[in-house]
Amino acid sequence: MVRLDKIVTKAGDGGKTRLASGESVSKASLRVQAYGAVDEANSAIGVARLYTTADHLLDPILDRAQNDLFDLGADLATPAREELKFEPLRIQASQVERLETEVELLNEKLSPLTSFILPGGAPAAAHLHVARAIARRAERAIVALGDVETVSPDAVKFANRLSDLLFVAARWANDQGRGDLLWKPGANR
Repeated sequence: MVRLDKIVTKAGDGGKTRLASGESVSKASLRVQAYGAVDEANSAIGVARLYTTADHLLDPILDRAQNDLFDLGADLATPAREELKFEPLRIQASQVERLETEVELLNEKLSPLTSFILPGGAPAAAHLHVARAIARRAERAIVALGDVETVSPDAVKFANRLSDLLFVAARWANDQGRGDLLWKPGANR
């Protein structure tokens, strides 16, 4: 159980933060950038959900994704160390598989694409496209972290599937793809 009694601690005033392991690191570290980008993606999904509450298929999917993003943040905030005195929370293959299933569920009801899509359309779709772009940045940050430290392969897979989910979710929110804004290559030459 998480308990936060004091929010203003001033502990980070020197540009450092503590990981879940207790280790002090720079707020500019690759690890902090990775879980910070995950937090941004989660926040962007939260804004999108202001417009999806009436969608009884999409909104619960986004709710589960937000909860799992906290799991991903916890995973990334806990370095893989043998000396940990607790069992770290890690993204599981089942969470990746659930995202895949939900991508398929939404995508099977969408018409096939004939062009790339411009971010926009309905408010929910526009916000989901922003969340997707942030999720891709989070994925790149996780991969960069994985280039220098151990990162769970399921964490990388989850980040990749999340952006796929957000793409099809944006299409779903655009009247199941009928409101998508299609790219017209070279249209303004």
